[in-house]
Amino acid sequence: MEQKTPMTELKYGLSDKDFSRLAKFIQTECGIQMPPSKKSLVTARLQKRLRLLKMESFTDYVDWVLHPSAAGQELINFIDIITTNKTDFFREPGHFDFMTKSALPDLLDRQQAGVRRPVQIWSAPCSTGEEPYTMAIVLREFAENQRLPQYKGQILGTDLSTRALKHGQDAVYDMDRVSTLPIAIKKKYMLRGRNQDNPKVKMGPEIRQMVSFQHLNFMDPSYNVNKTMDIIFCRNCLIYFDRPTTEAIVNKLCRHLAPGGYFFVGHSETLNNLKVPVIQVAPTIYQLPKKG
Repeated sequence: MEQKTPMTELKYGLSDKDFSRLAKFIQTECGIQMPPSKKSLVTARLQKRLRLLKMESFTDYVDWVLHPSAAGQELINFIDIITTNKTDFFREPGHFDFMTKSALPDLLDRQQAGVRRPVQIWSAPCSTGEEPYTMAIVLREFAENQRLPQYKGQILGTDLSTRALKHGQDAVYDMDRVSTLPIAIKKKYMLRGRNQDNPKVKMGPEIRQMVSFQHLNFMDPSYNVNKTMDIIFCRNCLIYFDRPTTEAIVNKLCRHLAPGGYFFVGHSETLNNLKVPVIQVAPTIYQLPKKG
C-alpha cells in the first residue's frame, strides 16, 4: 500500500490573518489577550483538532468556527482547546497555609463560619477541579485539627471550559497528578482505581459532596452565583487580561464576597493600583473591608 505523504507545513499553516481573526474573537468573547507570541501554541492545539476533523485548511476551520450560525458545538470545542490551562493539587501551597492559619480561624472567630453556617469558597477559574478539591481537603483537615466534627464548607468551581468542568465533575485523575501528595492525604481522601495498566484515583465521596461546578464566562455582565462567598480564589488567570478587563472581573467577583472575606490571586499577579474594593493583607492575598 502506498504510504501517504505527511501534510505540508503550508497546507497546515495558520496565517497571520487567520490568527488575528481568532485572537480578536477570543478577546471579545472571553476577554483573553492572545498576542502574536501565542501563535505557535494556538497552531499546535488547533492542528490536532483539524486532523481529527480531517480538515486540511486552517482558513476553512476559522471560517466555520467564527460563522454566526454554523459552528454550534464546534465553537464550544474551540474555546475549550484554546482556554484550558494547567493546574495542580495544592498549587502555590502558601495560600492554603494562610487559609489554615489565618483566614479560616478568623472567619470562625468572627462569624462562626463553618459551624453556624458552611464556609463558602469560590474557585474561579477552577480548570479541571484540582483547586476546589484541594480546598475541600484543607477544610476537612482544618476541622479535624480544630476538633470540630460539625464543621461544614461548600465550594463552588466555575470555568469557561465545559471540558474542564466535566473533568472536575468526574473527579478522576491520573496517578501522576497526585504523586507528590503525602500518602496519608491520598489514603484519607482518594480512591485508587483497579486498572493497574492505567492507574487513576477518584476523589472520595466526602470530598466530592463538598464541591459543585458551574459554567461561567468572566466576560458576562454579571455572574449567576447566588451565594455570598467568604473566600474567592482567582489565581493565574488575570495575567491573560488587560487592565480594564481585570478591574471589571475583580469588581464583579467582589460583589459576591462578604465583608471581611478573602481574595487570592496567583503569585505572579497583583491587584495593587487597580480600582478594586479589596485591600492587601499579605502577598497576593486581599480582603474586603469589614463593616463597622
